[in-house]
Amino acid sequence: MRRLLLALSFVIGHLSFSQAQTLDECQQAAEQNYPLISQYGLIEKTTALTVANLQKGWLPQVSATAQATYQTDVVSFPDQMQAVYRQMGIDMKGLTKDQYRLGIDISQTVFDGAAIKNQKAIARQQGKVQEAQTAVNLYAVRKRVNEMYFALLLLDEQLLLNHDLQELLDGNERKLEAMVRGGTAAESDWQNVRAERLNVVQQATSLQSQKRMLLTMLSALCGMEVKEVRKPEPSRQQGSQRPEMRLFDAQLQLANAQEKALDAALMPRIGIFAQGFYGYPGLNMFDDMMAHRWSLNGIIGARLTWNIGALYTRRNDKAKIQLQRGLTESNREVFLFNNRLEQIQQNERIAQYQRLTAGDEEIIALRSSVRSAAESKLAHGIIDVNDLLREINQENAARVQRSMHEIEMLKEIYDNKYTTNN
Repeated sequence: MRRLLLALSFVIGHLSFSQAQTLDECQQAAEQNYPLISQYGLIEKTTALTVANLQKGWLPQVSATAQATYQTDVVSFPDQMQAVYRQMGIDMKGLTKDQYRLGIDISQTVFDGAAIKNQKAIARQQGKVQEAQTAVNLYAVRKRVNEMYFALLLLDEQLLLNHDLQELLDGNERKLEAMVRGGTAAESDWQNVRAERLNVVQQATSLQSQKRMLLTMLSALCGMEVKEVRKPEPSRQQGSQRPEMRLFDAQLQLANAQEKALDAALMPRIGIFAQGFYGYPGLNMFDDMMAHRWSLNGIIGARLTWNIGALYTRRNDKAKIQLQRGLTESNREVFLFNNRLEQIQQNERIAQYQRLTAGDEEIIALRSSVRSAAESKLAHGIIDVNDLLREINQENAARVQRSMHEIEMLKEIYDNKYTTNN
């Protein structure tokens, strides 16, 4: 009955293999499920709003003003001229010291030296830098998926070997049980093998618990139920460059856009304007000296402004941009240097595991032969049960070691794929 249950669980495990998620599927699902993915949409909307606001710089600028003032003195005619006016019958009252104005100013930019254009380019490039940084952060999720995925693969291999070990111990247990009934073996020998088999069953329970925990964690990371994992084929498909390289490129392009904005700051501005107000005094000051009444007044014109203040800081501003560009280049070199070191380590570990796995099969074959011989010796009373269990455990350790070497080599291959994005 026990053999039937073990075989049934083994078959069910192989049937579920066809429904197992691949490593690429888990990585793609994890990236789509990770909360950071929402930042792409937020960055896009923020950039669009910033560009739209900058574009409104071409709209007419309107401002309303209201003021009331009291002056200590106002413009007036000399006493001699006022005497002449009085002789002519003209009452020149002069301006009052309290003055009032309600007005509207309208200005329209005609030429800004490409300042708005360059500001929009900077805003768009800043959005690209943020998107590139988000891509770098999302790429790191793949590393976490790799760790869980290959840990699950190793647990699957250990469970399969555990199943085989249980089968082997179960067979020897039944043989010893028959020998005890025939009087050719002590009952303690049978009990020893049975205890060892039950210990292996407990190990399987622990491995199953670890597997359930990792499957739950991987499912939460991927946002979907992961029931089984499938061993990937070693591949070195050509991929795109690491997202960090795109981040460095975006930062350099941002520096270029900022440098162009410095040139635009030196250009003159041309605009047209209109001013209108209702109040006292108006533009006709002589009329207002004779009659203290409010009036409508207006001015239209064109204006050229050239702010040379940008020249004062231009040298330092360009130096800051150049330093930022140099910092980005330095970060790129540091990243490439560390990346090359990591590739060297990974390639050496891959070669090491290839050499180790080459001898694993021979070790397993030798251990299997020694174990078979030990079973025969036990049947003839040459060795005791402890010697047999030692050989069984050594054979199982060799099989576990082979599985670990294979999974670790596969993990190093995919870690190298992560490092190079190939």
